[in-house]
Amino acid sequence: MTAPKNAEEAILALVAARGAASSICPSEAARALDAEHWRKHMGEVRAVAVRLAKAGRIVILRKGKPVDPDAFKGVIRLRIVDADKT
Repeated sequence: MTAPKNAEEAILALVAARGAASSICPSEAARALDAEHWRKHMGEVRAVAVRLAKAGRIVILRKGKPVDPDAFKGVIRLRIVDADKT
């Protein structure tokens, strides 16, 4: 994967590469943006993930189950939307 330009590009490239059967940790997208100082990108990555989930492009998972993008807390994972299930 070439270096992503922004958090949206990083998230979408990673979830697409992983496929609908698996998910990514948001920190993977942050690390793709800046391997050394990735923690400073976590807030941005989470905010972009919420926007992408509301747009129906990804699913936010908590303990393996989809969650409401407006009402989740804690550790999450991100998965691309399964086109076969929509």
